This record gives sequence, C-alpha cells and structure tokens, in this order.
Amino acid sequence: MGGGAYPSFSGDFLIFHRVGVEGDIAWRASQNLYGGSQPVRPILYTFNAIWVPKITKNITAEVLGGIGGEDLRFYGAINYNPFSGYTNYTSSNHFMGDFGGGIRAYFWRNAFIRPEVRLYLINNNVEFSSDYAARYSVSLGYSFGRR
Repeated sequence: MGGGAYPSFSGDFLIFHRVGVEGDIAWRASQNLYGGSQPVRPILYTFNAIWVPKITKNITAEVLGGIGGEDLRFYGAINYNPFSGYTNYTSSNHFMGDFGGGIRAYFWRNAFIRPEVRLYLINNNVEFSSDYAARYSVSLGYSFGRR
C-alpha cells in the first residue's frame, strides 16, 4: 500500500462547541502491483469523532479517531454481482480503526491549508505484512459558518 498519491474527500460537522463528527475517503490514484504482478488499488474510508481546539486566531488543531474500512481492489478478473453488474476487479474488505490529527492554518477568510497524519489499524490485513498503514497529507479546505 505504501507510496503513491492518495486523493481524498473529507467533511466534518461540529455539533457542540468544538466537538463533532468527521468522515473521509481516500484511494490510491494509480494502481500498484501486489506481489509484483497483480494490479491493486486500496480505498480507505472512515467515520470519526473530531475535536477542533483553537490555538490562535488563524490556527486550529484537529484530533480525531474512529472506525472505517479498507477495500483492496485486485484488478484483472471479470466478476458479476447481481446488485452492481459486471466489474473488472475482486474486492477484499477489512474493518479498521483510525486516529490522527492535523493543523488548520487559515490564510484567507475561511480557506485553510492542513497538514495531517493518520494511522489506520487494519483488522486481519493478511494481504500485507503489517496490520497498520500511515498516511501523511496536505490538503486545502474551506470552513462554512464560524471558525
């Protein structure tokens, strides 16, 4: 799973002061080779509790943790599913927990840049040599409402 670019989408909603819920999905932008020959693409999705403490006027932290799943898509075989039809991949799904954090630095009104790190603890990840994966990223975002 290591290396490569992982585009992602995320959103959070603060319910009480600076505590709320967050969800995200990240996938490997290009296929990797599993075992040197089998094309594979991991997809990671999570649902988290989030705490967003204010550090300064233009900087807030993010601390989050929750649960989610890993979908490993192995390409090459044609499969039929009565709900989705034909696909050119086989999936291997795993339950996982995650936690991480980041720093939001607001640079223009409600627009921010956010470096962050995530640690995924993947249950029964037999396809790889480790039951965890780390993701380091930098993202651009926008806050609706008050910061």
